[in-house]
Amino acid sequence: MRNLKLFRSLEFRDIQAPGKPQCFSLRTEQDTVLIGSAHGLIEVDPVAREVKNEIPLVTEGFLPEDGSGCIVGIQELLDHESVCVATASGDVLLCNLNTHQLECVGSVASGISVMSWSPDQELVLLATGQQTLIMMTKEFEPIMEQQIHQDDFGESKFITVGWGRKETQFHGSEGRQAAFQLQMHESALPWDDHRPQVTWRGDGQFFAVSVVCSETGARKVRVWSREFALQSTSEPVAGLGPALAWKPSGSLIASTQDKPNQQDVVFFEKNGLLHGHFTLPFLKDEVKVNDLLWNADSTVLAVWLEDLQREENSTLKTYDRVLVTVFRQSVVPPPMCTYRLLLPHPVNQIMFSAHPKKSNDLAVLDASNQISVYKCGDSPSIDSTVKLGAVGGNGFNISLRTPHLDKRYTIQFENSEDEEVNPLKLSFLTWVQEDVFLAVSHSQSSPQSVIHHLTVAPSETDDEQGQLSISSSVTVDGVIISLCCNSKTKSVALQLAGGQILKYLLESPSLAVEPWKNPGGFPVRFPYPCTQTELAMVGGEECVLGLTDRCRFFISDTEVASNITSFAVYDEFLLLTTHSHTCQCFCLRDASLKTLQAGLSSSHVSNGESLRKVERGSRIVTVVPQDTKLILQMPRGNLEVVHHRALVLAQIRKWLDKLMFKEAFECMRKLRINLNLIHDHNPKVFLENVETFIRQIDSVNHINLFFTELKEEDVTKTMYPPPVTSTVQLSSDPDGKKVDLICDAMRAAMENIDPHKYCLSILTSHVKKTTPELEIVLQKVHELQGSAAPVPDAVSAEEALKYLLLLVDVNELYDHSLGTYDFDLVLMVAEKSQKDPKEYLPFLNTLKKMETNYQRFTIDKYLKRYEKAIGHLSKCGPEYFPECLNLIKDKNLYNEALKLYPPNSQQYKDISIAYGEHLLQEHLCEPAGLVFARCGAHEKALSAFLACGSWQQALCVAAQLHLTKDQLAGLGRTLAGKLAEQRKHGDAATVLEQYAQDYEEAVLLLLEGAAWEEALRLVHKYNRPDIIETNVKPSILEAQKNYMAFLDSQTATFSRHKARLLVVRELKEQAQQVHLDDEAPHGQESDLFSETSSVMSGSDMSGKYSHSNSRISARSSKNRRKAERKKHSLKEGSPLEDLALLEALSEVVQGTEKLKDEIYHILKILFLFEFDEQGRELQKAFEDTLQLMERSIPEIWTLTPQQSSATPVLGPNSTANSIMASYQQEKTSVPVLDAELFIPPKINRRTQWKLNLLE
Repeated sequence: MRNLKLFRSLEFRDIQAPGKPQCFSLRTEQDTVLIGSAHGLIEVDPVAREVKNEIPLVTEGFLPEDGSGCIVGIQELLDHESVCVATASGDVLLCNLNTHQLECVGSVASGISVMSWSPDQELVLLATGQQTLIMMTKEFEPIMEQQIHQDDFGESKFITVGWGRKETQFHGSEGRQAAFQLQMHESALPWDDHRPQVTWRGDGQFFAVSVVCSETGARKVRVWSREFALQSTSEPVAGLGPALAWKPSGSLIASTQDKPNQQDVVFFEKNGLLHGHFTLPFLKDEVKVNDLLWNADSTVLAVWLEDLQREENSTLKTYDRVLVTVFRQSVVPPPMCTYRLLLPHPVNQIMFSAHPKKSNDLAVLDASNQISVYKCGDSPSIDSTVKLGAVGGNGFNISLRTPHLDKRYTIQFENSEDEEVNPLKLSFLTWVQEDVFLAVSHSQSSPQSVIHHLTVAPSETDDEQGQLSISSSVTVDGVIISLCCNSKTKSVALQLAGGQILKYLLESPSLAVEPWKNPGGFPVRFPYPCTQTELAMVGGEECVLGLTDRCRFFISDTEVASNITSFAVYDEFLLLTTHSHTCQCFCLRDASLKTLQAGLSSSHVSNGESLRKVERGSRIVTVVPQDTKLILQMPRGNLEVVHHRALVLAQIRKWLDKLMFKEAFECMRKLRINLNLIHDHNPKVFLENVETFIRQIDSVNHINLFFTELKEEDVTKTMYPPPVTSTVQLSSDPDGKKVDLICDAMRAAMENIDPHKYCLSILTSHVKKTTPELEIVLQKVHELQGSAAPVPDAVSAEEALKYLLLLVDVNELYDHSLGTYDFDLVLMVAEKSQKDPKEYLPFLNTLKKMETNYQRFTIDKYLKRYEKAIGHLSKCGPEYFPECLNLIKDKNLYNEALKLYPPNSQQYKDISIAYGEHLLQEHLCEPAGLVFARCGAHEKALSAFLACGSWQQALCVAAQLHLTKDQLAGLGRTLAGKLAEQRKHGDAATVLEQYAQDYEEAVLLLLEGAAWEEALRLVHKYNRPDIIETNVKPSILEAQKNYMAFLDSQTATFSRHKARLLVVRELKEQAQQVHLDDEAPHGQESDLFSETSSVMSGSDMSGKYSHSNSRISARSSKNRRKAERKKHSLKEGSPLEDLALLEALSEVVQGTEKLKDEIYHILKILFLFEFDEQGRELQKAFEDTLQLMERSIPEIWTLTPQQSSATPVLGPNSTANSIMASYQQEKTSVPVLDAELFIPPKINRRTQWKLNLLE
């Protein structure tokens, strides 16, 4: 659906040359035309309107003097730097246009009717007067001669076994005799010159010859190969014309066919069979087809027609009707259309109004240089020039408004020489305003163009005829090849043949042109001519967009992409189709050239709403204004409508901002956009306009659909993120109860508007909440059943219940109805379900016979609502308490049950005792003791507190039990023993001293727990200095020796691990250097790898873990998990020995650091009892140990996890073994979870632990 655009037209006037033109050929490099006549050959410059060369052939004797000679072919030969000319008398000449030298390279005695060169100019084909074909090389050496009429079909003859024969087919009303009728062959057309016609395929491998058969007198088309072998013969076609043109792409051969009432252009396949046709819009005797021509890329077929009504003039005619498709209402593929405009003259160009509200108004420029304006609107009468197309039909009402002819304007040219105006004088007609047009004409004498400003002339009459006057004209130096206008900014951009972009100052008083400049102030120039140009605002700057026929896309003078097949600008969006079969959409409001280049680059993987996959070869036709439709055309011609996600979401957001909820909802429902966007786009605005939303939708079904799609997810953050430039402040409910908030707000609005009409929607709002309010819903249904007077638009209880069964599972609804304790409601729900009455009726009858509280207990227990069940059962009386207690124990409802009885009741105590016993079974002794103590079960509480060692609570309970002194002492000793086992020596000593009156045992426990000062306090309290000599001093000296031994052990361990760590690191560095030198060791061959080495080679590691028959691969998963837990092993040679050493060293340092407080306390006691030497020895040993560790920390913790990891060795010097070994070493390096091992332990440098008195 791409219209042809007039690029440039040239007029041939007043060129004086002898003779009448017989044939012509173009010299593309010189922009001249070679014309052959009965007198010779001339070369004409159409721009300068002069004859550049004239080569007479009469004087040389190649053409007769009487003017009866004929030139049958002209071909420029670039290799020979000459022109080949063939005459009807049989001569083949080479003419040098520079020297005017003539050479006869051959002659055919019988004459030549056609000369045709292959596209590569390697072969030449001559049709002779003896009905033969001669093929020669480019050096005019004969290759082969064949008869032009062949009896054989050709090498591609069809093979058939009789299936599908004509005799076996159904012939309709003609009857069976039609199968046996002989086909009548019509002779050639009356005006046929009976000359052969030759056409070559684009690659030169085949050529077709159309000749008049000597037997039947009708034309046939034969296809020959380059090797001069006949391939096929066309099927008989009545009225076949002489015109012949092979499509350069090679798929079809075009010719013409005269039928009784019409003329068709028909297409043959290479096998000779017909393959489609189209009808020319002329009567049979009105025109005749002189020739058919294809363009180079096989996209345009030109038909050269001769008007039989005029004797001398031949013109190129196109359709005199316009096919219009209104994509907003109907998408009709070509050649069908929505309606046709019948015009009196051929149409040159069509343009649409730039006004956004009148985009369907169109203007048509015809060959008489008249502009017909059609407008869509109310018309008092039906326009006879508008005929409905595919959307019409008998008995159907037309839903769209067809346009009507508003005015037909005649253009008034200023110069008198333009009385007979060239029908192709004007091009690039643009409708910029209601009464203003722009058009371009080209100078015939110089490379200049003229921009005409066409204005509607005022008229006093209201007839259909009007005048367009050229109010001003601006001359531009250069040939204008495209013109585009921005309807919003009224800017006009012109593209010259040299690539320069000019700005036409439309609204300037001077009406001048100036260079279009980029933001940097430099003139814009396209590197290559662009066949499509548009104006658009890119990042706030107005830019010119261009697309070449080579798919190169430019914005201003910057090439953005080289894989664009088509593009369109719509509002602030740029839509493009690419060679990768995608359609991309970009918002130009805040876009930049870099972002567009990145988005269109082949390496960029775009996602989300900007990209959409399309069919291969799709091209953009248009974007429907104020809609979301994007029209694409496929290579085979069919149309497809897609709704690009970016366009859809942008339009929906605009509708929502304008509170046009109905339009947004319909679009979202049709295109399956998540309806949560209506709320999430702007939650505050939506909740403030809920009533407006409901009134606009005005459909219970649509509101219910909206409810069913609600979810807590914010789709503007997940599915449809808003543009970066969006100014909407997103807000959400802080509690995350979006669905509940919407349901409550909409339910309140619906109840306010019409609760009867929106009854089902109100029920849906209850069901859709996070916690469905099914009880409320069932109650409302029950109220509907009880309502007496019917209300208009009201819903019956039966309809409401049927609707609820669609939303909620029937069993769940039945259970909730049972939970309302309303048996009428239960029966109503059960009747609508698939339940068997024999199942539920006996159950319901049994329930009805029960006492109310016990009935509800039974229902709640059935529904597994145990908390409510024990509530109802507690009201049934004390005789039901055993059953209640059993249920409490089974379902662990102790806390809920304790709330149902007063604390001073027996039931409360029984439940508490059961609760405490349950906690004891769970080994929660202290909570159990508290429960027992609160209910007054002190014996049980004492046992629980004793079990957990809570000595304060146990002694409190013992006081409440009024134990004797001996019993209390025994209890104290028991508690002290448990506390001593828990290494709570201070608490144990307190219990023994205060409750067992055994201070001596208390002192011993304090000495065992190193509580020296507390022990001395008790000794002096009870005045027992003898204990100091017998127990205290020996314990202190023994503790000093233990500390000295521990410090010696820690120092030795620390030094040993440190030395080993340095060795392991050195081995790793040497191994890594070996890898770098491409000398990877192999097992035991290297001295660096001993039995105690902690570094393995790549081959060792792969041999240990990769072989399928090794023992480690046969381990069970349990053993593998055990091996993983032992990954840090201090065994020499283990893979992660360095990490194990770091871990061990860190534990040594931290353990030594924790001794500071203990050392300080024992040093004070040693000084107190005059053990100065032992105190100094311990203090110095501890200080030396701390200093050793402090000095070693920077030496040990020097690496980071990244530094210790083995980096894979790559590069030109690497081998497979070295790379594998490096990667294997990386596998055995530090995991992320072990990174904390590389953090050095902290040593507090404070010296408050030291006792200065010992220095």
